[in-house]
Amino acid sequence: MRPEARDREDLAAFLLSLRTRRIADPKLLEAIETVPRRFFLPDSIENAYDDRSAPIDCGETMPGALFAVRLVAALEIEADQNILEIGTGSGYVTALMARLCAHVTSFDRYRRLIEAASRRLKLVGVSNVSLFREDGSDGFAAGAPFDRVIVHAAFPAVPRLFLDQIRPHGVLICALGEAGQEQALVRLRKVGSRFEREDLGPVRYQPLAFGTAEVL
Repeated sequence: MRPEARDREDLAAFLLSLRTRRIADPKLLEAIETVPRRFFLPDSIENAYDDRSAPIDCGETMPGALFAVRLVAALEIEADQNILEIGTGSGYVTALMARLCAHVTSFDRYRRLIEAASRRLKLVGVSNVSLFREDGSDGFAAGAPFDRVIVHAAFPAVPRLFLDQIRPHGVLICALGEAGQEQALVRLRKVGSRFEREDLGPVRYQPLAFGTAEVL
């Protein structure tokens, strides 16, 4: 079977599996269809929609297809919103979010990942994204306030420094817990001067790294 035909079959099966899991937002499903996951994966991956993490450059990984979609669904994105992403990685989650919102600002500490993600986003026709080579540990006050923030890393405690950068009733998704241990993926909703927490499930994320990579 030709790779393109295999990808179409795997995509159809994946979309069906999402509906059985009650992930059926038409706009999200359309985004998945119009952002070919194959473009963001290493060539060695056979099923582009497998739910296993995949290695990417700079010793990093990208989440499996189902997990990536669950992250985007949990953000509850609306068309007029601005999103801050810490950890561009391959750019796949970035692209899905960009299909659903007004603009995505995405940071990664690796130049090589930023450059590759930029090429992929252009390839799939996504233009409403700004990419920066920064660690994002302090958020992005110059671009605030954001409606949604997603951090692909773990904090030891609720990162209150993001409170001032999020609109009222805005959402932050990140992991909470110590490195090397099971952590909680949480959705934090801004209510007044505090966050209301909702646990989304166990994860194992790397702690948020500081500084940009000097070589890669």
